[in-house]
Amino acid sequence: MYHLIFAGDDGQLYDYRSLRATGRTGDRFVELTEEDMEKLPAGASLVMVPGGVPVGMTRDGHFTTLEYNPWAGGRSWAFGALLPQGYTRTLLPSYIRSSQEKPLPLMGYTAVACRDGELYVAARRTDEPERWDPVHYDTADLPALVQDKLNSFPQNRIFNHLARCALEYHCFTAQNIFYGRWEGGIPVSPVCNARCLGCISLQPAECCPSPQARIKFNPTAEEVAEVMVPHLRSGEGAIISFGQGCEGEPALAAATVLKAIESARESTDRGTINMNSNGGYTAGFTDICRAGLDAVRVSLISARQDTYEAYCRPRGYSLADVRRSITAAVSLGVYTSINLLVFPGLTDREVEVKALVDFARDTGVNLVQLRNLNIDPDLLFRHLPGGAGEMIGIPGLIEALKEVPGLSVGNFSRPVR
Repeated sequence: MYHLIFAGDDGQLYDYRSLRATGRTGDRFVELTEEDMEKLPAGASLVMVPGGVPVGMTRDGHFTTLEYNPWAGGRSWAFGALLPQGYTRTLLPSYIRSSQEKPLPLMGYTAVACRDGELYVAARRTDEPERWDPVHYDTADLPALVQDKLNSFPQNRIFNHLARCALEYHCFTAQNIFYGRWEGGIPVSPVCNARCLGCISLQPAECCPSPQARIKFNPTAEEVAEVMVPHLRSGEGAIISFGQGCEGEPALAAATVLKAIESARESTDRGTINMNSNGGYTAGFTDICRAGLDAVRVSLISARQDTYEAYCRPRGYSLADVRRSITAAVSLGVYTSINLLVFPGLTDREVEVKALVDFARDTGVNLVQLRNLNIDPDLLFRHLPGGAGEMIGIPGLIEALKEVPGLSVGNFSRPVR
């Protein structure tokens, strides 16, 4: 049995053995079970849920809040874990918040509990995270590596932008550009054709603040290629990715991307050129695929039109256009992934799982990358259509995807060269 844990006003963590630990899926509280839990992995962070009063379960099966700390006095507060790369969340923390509270920060809060004196999280390990282990990042030599690159390319605005991403936002794909290894991100577009509820680079003033700033300029093809070439030459597993969280939709900058790919490939045939896209601008998307793109990852929260539009709020395109883009990429021989935004209580609904499985089978995608969606659940479900239906759980979702012939399931982009 897993016990409720909470944080006190004194900043201490308490194991409350009189209440069973619970989690949240959609708008429901559930008891935490063995199927959902893993030991707290290395690299996970424990964080308080702002304004959240923890919810536990009594021995006779009733949900109840724990408002006050029975040992030290003062309030008791819900908290959760932020998972490291390679882990997929199965349940949210359970808590009650006042309707007057502002939406939660855009973080991937995950349910946490205690058993036999050890901490557990509601998660499944779904990929090999070695290259994304935090131990490889924010090293002591990073500031010097950033400065060396800025000194070598003083006129390149992309390097200047990525320096902030690497040092201030601690973005791993930005840092890899300066480390000269693995997957490195290059932002190319300041504009987007969607207004996703959980966008991490641009949010309306009344919502939760964005955790990072979007690129504010249009890079030239020369600037892009100047970043691409040394990274593609950097060694085994080198990937250049357009379409980062700190930018808009890269296909809208198709003319620049096309010239940059052409220029880079004149200098080197090494490394994988990847694009992360929403797939909405099919013409630009397809042109980039034809230009020599090796891999593409298309973000998707749902394969059902009403759910998709409620979250993504597309401008000038529909889910049908996204399907056409993915089909085009597959037909052109581009290694094609779905970047699936996973949220307990939404993505694991039976109707959502069936639509997603059919979508993956029909389009012939190679990989589904599971991505924990960082958003306040109350904000999210206020915008989604009703009729939740039955849920099979995130582990059930993963198993259903693995049954699709030829489809891989993981968390990361993969080099294909």
